[in-house]
Parts: sequence; C-alpha cells; structure tokens
Amino acid sequence: MRVVVPYAAKSPKTRLEPVLTAAERSVFSRAMLADVLRTIVEAGHEPAVVTTAPLDLADLELPGEVATSTSVVVDDRSLTAAVNARLPTDERSDAGGSEDGNGDSNAVAVVMADLALASSSALEALFAAAADVAISPGRAGGTNALVVRHPAFRVDYHGASYLDHRVIASEVGASLETIDSFRLATDVDEPVDLVEVLVHGRETDRAPTCLREFGFELDVRDGRVAVSREESAATE
Repeated sequence: MRVVVPYAAKSPKTRLEPVLTAAERSVFSRAMLADVLRTIVEAGHEPAVVTTAPLDLADLELPGEVATSTSVVVDDRSLTAAVNARLPTDERSDAGGSEDGNGDSNAVAVVMADLALASSSALEALFAAAADVAISPGRAGGTNALVVRHPAFRVDYHGASYLDHRVIASEVGASLETIDSFRLATDVDEPVDLVEVLVHGRETDRAPTCLREFGFELDVRDGRVAVSREESAATE
C-alpha cells in the first residue's frame, strides 16, 4: 500500500490567521506533518509527502526511521488533481507494484497532513478495511483519510467531499466502508480546533508541544473549554 500525504507548503493554515502569524502557521503545520509521518511509519508504512513547494525533510527534525522511510515529491496542482494522479488505475494494476506486508500493492491511502491526533491504531483500522474504498470522514463532512483500491474511483475534495465520495463510489461500482474514528476525524483548520490538540494530543506529539511553546493553554470558564495565549508569547 502506498500512503500519500498531501501538504500545502505555501501559506499553510490560513484560517488560523486570527491566532497565529504566518511564520507560526508554517512551524505549526510542519509539526503536525511530522506527527502524521511518524504515525504512518508506526503503522508499518512508508509515507510519500506530496507538497506544493520544495520541502526539506531535515527541517521537520524527524526521528531516524521516519526520515529514512519518507519520500517527498513536489506537485503544485490542486489537491484533487494531485491525489487523482496517484490513485490506482488498470494500467498500474497490470504493471504490478511494490507489495507491502499486507499484499496490498495496488492500494493507495491518502492521509491529510493536519490530523494532529492521528494514531497508528486508528490508521491500521483504516488500512485494514477490505472495501474498494474506505473513508474516515472529518467532522464537517470532509474526507480526512481514505484508502482506494478500485481503479475507476477518483476523488473530489470540494465541499462536503465525504458525501461526494460516497456517490462517486456508487457510480463506479466500488464497495465502500466508513471508518468512524475520532482521532482521524479531527483535522485542525480553525482556532477552535486548537482545543482538541491541547486536550487530546500525546506527550510525544510535536503539535501540542508547539502550541504550548507559542504560549497557548486551555482556558476553562463557564463550563466551556477554549484556548488562551500569553500576550508576551505572541510574535509579529
């Protein structure tokens, strides 16, 4: 199984602009990417980062095994086009592939780079699904991770892509399985999502450590949980 990790290296995480500067968003997005790559390797696979601009893996400070297992390719096309170019086709199936330990050489998994809470067990459950298309949806109807085995299936990441992908699977005659996972459903796009990173992030994860270094902490008041930041920690 090939595991693709799309990464928007140019101006990442713009919706976090109210709480993070451009430089901080770059650092934070790379911290999440590093966590996702490590988790994929822990699940027994070698990730391929598909980035919109050149990316030096040394900047991610990855552990040795993760660094040696990860490859990088630059593709500045839209997310949909870049992913579709890497999904299974009849030609790829006929040509064979590099078979992994699961004997699943033609399958392609796509795991988003902002799944800061992803765990190896959650990914293993997704990768083990036997359907032609297995999807782990996001909380707002997006597609946070999926595995594609059917050569006619193609993605469309606009709008409520999870619903669109269900329709596409039906149209091409592909069996589909939905993987319900809190850790894979939590992508980090909005300031409110930082709460989940600080609450559920593990001690070994880079993303929550990064936020705490920026001065973020949980703020519990009136029965609600939010994040606050020390003013002295904010940078221009």
